[in-house]
Amino acid sequence: MSIINWFIDFVLHLDVHLGEIINTYGIVTYILLFGIIFIETGLVFVPFLPGDSLLFVAGAFAALHNLNIFVLLAILIAAAILGDTANYWIGHYFGEKITNRGWVKEENMEKTRRFFDKHGGKTIILARFVPIIRTFAPFVAGAGRMSYRKFFSYNVIGGILWVTLGLLAGYFLGNIPVIKNNFSLFIIGIVVVSLIPILTTILRSKSKNPAANQK
Repeated sequence: MSIINWFIDFVLHLDVHLGEIINTYGIVTYILLFGIIFIETGLVFVPFLPGDSLLFVAGAFAALHNLNIFVLLAILIAAAILGDTANYWIGHYFGEKITNRGWVKEENMEKTRRFFDKHGGKTIILARFVPIIRTFAPFVAGAGRMSYRKFFSYNVIGGILWVTLGLLAGYFLGNIPVIKNNFSLFIIGIVVVSLIPILTTILRSKSKNPAANQK
């Protein structure tokens, strides 16, 4: 199985895979979840990890008492805030070198810049709910020398909102029979809804600049 196929299978069957991890590793699962959320928000090179769906599934397992919802809230909020903080400082000190060497896709950087142009500093909060942008926003903020004090306040608010809403959605909705029995479709739905802001921004930018699209 290729890495891409494995990743797609992992995302679409998070309920199965996370259950196996809990049964195999027990309390170490908290450390693994912390690591995934930290890496997804903290490393600009890996914007594809399943943050939204992972929070939802973890919340669903907490409702079954396989995980503790309060422990999850504490460690994953910390992971989200620390991840964005690390990403900010990576952008601050190494942003130009990383972009000049082509280690990150310019198209993703451009999407994030457009998001900043539209929403300003609130991008750090809103980006939490948008895949790809979520990983690039703190990096761009650091590279663009946004005030760290201003960034940190947005970072804390965004981290708390994103993790809390994701976990509680899974906690209260994840084990409803119609969702549980169609879990793969529901995860796809989460991904599609999360991508709507990106697609909307792209379509609007193309409609405002038709000449550039004809080149």
